Parts: sequence; C-alpha cells; structure tokens
Amino acid sequence: MAKLTPFDDALHQIVSDASLVGVERLPIVQCRGAVLAEEIRAGIDVPPVDNSAMDGYALRALDARDGQPLLVSQRIPAGQVATPLMPGTAARIFTGAPVPPGADCVVAQEDCQRDGDHVQLSTQPSTGQHIRRRGEDIARGQTVLSAGQRLGAAQLGLLASLGIDVAPVRRPFKVALMCTGDELREPGQAIEPGQIYNSNRPMLAALLAGLGMDVVDMGIVGDSPEATRQALTNAAAAADVVVSSGGVSVGEEDHVKSQVEALGWLSLWKLAIKPGKPLAYGKLGDTPFFGLPGNPVSSFVTFCLLVRPYLLSMLGDNDAVPSAWPVSADFDWPKSGSRQEYARARLSGEGGRLSASLYPHQGSGVLSSVAWCDALVVIPPGTTVSRGDTVSAIPMSLLD
Repeated sequence: MAKLTPFDDALHQIVSDASLVGVERLPIVQCRGAVLAEEIRAGIDVPPVDNSAMDGYALRALDARDGQPLLVSQRIPAGQVATPLMPGTAARIFTGAPVPPGADCVVAQEDCQRDGDHVQLSTQPSTGQHIRRRGEDIARGQTVLSAGQRLGAAQLGLLASLGIDVAPVRRPFKVALMCTGDELREPGQAIEPGQIYNSNRPMLAALLAGLGMDVVDMGIVGDSPEATRQALTNAAAAADVVVSSGGVSVGEEDHVKSQVEALGWLSLWKLAIKPGKPLAYGKLGDTPFFGLPGNPVSSFVTFCLLVRPYLLSMLGDNDAVPSAWPVSADFDWPKSGSRQEYARARLSGEGGRLSASLYPHQGSGVLSSVAWCDALVVIPPGTTVSRGDTVSAIPMSLLD
C-alpha cells in the first residue's frame, strides 16, 4: 500500500509550484477583489493641509484667554482657500476646510455664541484642538499598500484619497471545471433511480468565482476512458488551470487518474487527510491539474485547503494560506486517526473565549455539515481531544 502524503508536505509542494501570473493596470473601479502587484507609495500628504475636524470657529488660543468676544473676520467652507487670520479675530470654519494661517485651534460651534459680527466662547480652547494636521493620516512617500494585498472597498478608497485612479494588479486567469460521473444530473432535471444531482459543479464554480477566476465550465463528463481523456485535453487547451471532481479513486469507473498520467503526470495522489484522501495533483502537459474527490464534503475541503492556496499564490496573494485560530473544544474526539482530520464545526463566544462545537454527522457525503459550519477544526493524526482542550480552527470566512 502506497504511503499517504502528509497534508503539510502536500501544501508546501503545491504552493511552491505556483507561478505568478502577469500584471495589468486597471481603473480602480474595476479592481475590487484583485491582488495588488506592486507596492503603492503616497505622492501627496493626506490631508494635504491643516484642516478643521468640525464646524466651529478657528482662532488663536491666546486670544481667548481674556474671555472677550472676537470679531468674525471671514467664513471658510470646505474647498475654499483661507486668508491669514488677524490677531484678536476668529474665522467661521466648517469641517474639512483649511485652517487659516495664524489660527492654532478650532472651537466647536456648540461651545460658541454668535452675536452679529462677533462670537463669544463658552470654553477655554487649547492649542491644536480639533485640527487635523497635514499628513497626519498619510505622509508623502509613505508606503500605504504592499504588493500581494487584496483590494477591497477600504483599499480602493485609500487609493482614491491619494488621487490614484489606476492600479497595477495581477491579471485574472481561466480555470476549467469538469465533473465526472454517469450518475450525475443537473439541478432542475428529472432523476432516475441511481442518479444524483450534481452539487459539486455549482459549489466549486462559486468558490472559483469568489476568487476572481474566469471559470470555463466543461460540464459533466461520462465515466469512460475516452470521454475523460477528451475532456481533459479540451480543458487543458482552454484554461490556465484544470480542476475536476470525481474519478480519482481506484474504482473500475474512476478514469481521471489514468488519463492524466497518459496525458501528463501526477506529483501527488492520496493524501493523509480526512475528508479528501483521493486527491490528484499534477500537470496535463504544461497545465496544472487538480483532481478532487467526488464526495461533496471532500471536494469542498480539498479545494479550500489546497486548490485555493495554489490559485491565490499564482496571484501573489500574501494570505494564500489561511490561518488557524486557537479555540476551546466543546466536544470530545476520543479516537485518534492516522490522517489529519478537518471536522466541520461552529464557533461561539461564550465565556469570553471562542469555543467550537461539531456537527453531529461528519461523513464526507454530508454536505449539510458544510452549509451548517463556520469553521474547520484541525485534528492532527494520532490526536485525541477532550472537552476544554485547545484546538485549531480555520474560520470559513478565510476560505469561502
């Protein structure tokens, strides 16, 4: 019996094999979810000038010491250039407006009483209060985003605040998706005895689309060597990476492994993980190939833990490999196994610490466990768990 490859060894090999894709420059409005290819340095200060943090009056703190009303000498809305402030006067100012030269504080309007051309303060201001200093958010020349960061709404807003309208990002690429099995039917079709609906196709397509991949849907492939070989050939020609589900085990109707070896080679087959032992990884010519198990939970878990890191590594994503969190086990796992297990769990924050409870049915065909869970609890080989033990959990928010 061939030795099973430990998970960590498989992950290291897969991620190390990933080659970076090229770079393209896109308008930032098209960059949501893209991975930044180069670091971004600020070309300006943010804010560009000292400005007011609220509506009120700009003045010199020294002029307010005697408690006398101050003459209001100018009105400064946001976007208007201020004139120098004369001693003993105040400027009506609004949030975001530039602080006039000569002023060193802003007093909130609720602490002021306006009387014609004068304003009376009800509080003694301190130097610097309610003023946003030039460059206090971002200084010119500062690195604000690093290569490998995924661009979300906040990062795109940050780029816009610097006047940047185009960003260098890793280009999206094509992933061909095929599902094997004579028993598979698409949702909406009638099924006969012995047939099942194809849950892997929409599930894997959604996971790929969530990563920004251009999914090439190869559909369902029948269980024959000829059909499998032709589908693999077509998929390799149509995409940068090929992902299949089903047909990678050792049954008489499992043809993916043999046909991949006929067209290319396998670097990995059979991993020491559960669910997901029969995973195939190799190449179809020059095209990377992943053959996932047909059982839906196994397919989901192996995609998230192995295929996803590979695809993100091709994009240069700094967070390609998800992190695990320490949590308290709200369960017992009395029997140790020879494979690393990924148990479907739900996290809760009772008692000031995260704890994990398990779905009652952990079978590799129980897709409801994946829909229910919000984390995968990692149970290393040879390990038992007692309630209250600290275990590692990977949040689904880092995977889906």
